[in-house]
Amino acid sequence: MSSETTTKIPEGAAVPPPGATTPQRRVPQGHQRLLTRRDRLTLGLMAGLPTILHVALVWVTALASILLAFTTWDGIGFDSIKWVGLHNFTELFTNNPQFWPAVEHNIVWFVALILIPTPLGLFLAVQLDKNIRFSRVYQTAFFLPVVMSLAVIGFVWQLIYNPDTGLINSLIGANEPGHYIDWIGDPDLNLWAILIAASWRHTGYMMILYLAGLKGVDPSLREASALDGANEWQTFKNVIFPTLRPTNTVVLVVTIIEALRAFDLVFVFNKGAEGTELLSILVTNNIIGESSRIGYGSAIAVVLLVISLAVIIPYLIATFRKERRA
Repeated sequence: MSSETTTKIPEGAAVPPPGATTPQRRVPQGHQRLLTRRDRLTLGLMAGLPTILHVALVWVTALASILLAFTTWDGIGFDSIKWVGLHNFTELFTNNPQFWPAVEHNIVWFVALILIPTPLGLFLAVQLDKNIRFSRVYQTAFFLPVVMSLAVIGFVWQLIYNPDTGLINSLIGANEPGHYIDWIGDPDLNLWAILIAASWRHTGYMMILYLAGLKGVDPSLREASALDGANEWQTFKNVIFPTLRPTNTVVLVVTIIEALRAFDLVFVFNKGAEGTELLSILVTNNIIGESSRIGYGSAIAVVLLVISLAVIIPYLIATFRKERRA
């Protein structure tokens, strides 16, 4: 006896005719939206204009400065450009009495920014990382000089250093006739006076960088150190500070850049005269000064560029190699 199996078709369902193929159900592949012509135009403008401006104002001008360093040009007409080779560099290294003092002052500027505001900024960041009361207020107060214009900071510190009515001379009693201390005019004091103003501003910058680095430290590291019986200083020295290596790299690069491009404060105080010569001041005086020696000023700018690259690139290469090995 054979058994037959029957398939029941629901009532009302459409029965395909004999020989017809059942259509396969399409699996949705997701929504694909093509960019319209207006979208492409908008993206092109948003990405293209900044790129064009960056190339034109940064790379083209930098390459033009390097080429002009080997020429003489007074800035009047391109026909007056004359190729002189290494003459500008030879004159700069041998016949310019302001060049080597300017290099020395830039080095002093860098050392001062490393030794004074950087540790102070780290100390402030560590204290503010403890979530003390009014932490936001303190952060704003310390970071306020960073967002201020350097020219404004220069004018403020000029009032502080004023020999007659300045705050410092008034506090130490050096504003009387015969006891004046000329903080800006004295070649033995003016550079250090300007460095104090620069350090006052740079401290807030370092504080924010280190505070951002401390916020990224894993809290479990502190807890493990506390369980091992380490005190606060031991935890910071052996656990926290080694994890700030990327932040230290950024701090070093930023400090080198700040030291080499120092210009505003010095120019506001005394235009780089009487013991405050800097490479940036020499570049400005030769390019837009009365003589307008654009080729010679470009040669100084190239030396400034080479010094910055010679310091930054090897350090970055060594740092990245250590991170890859780790």
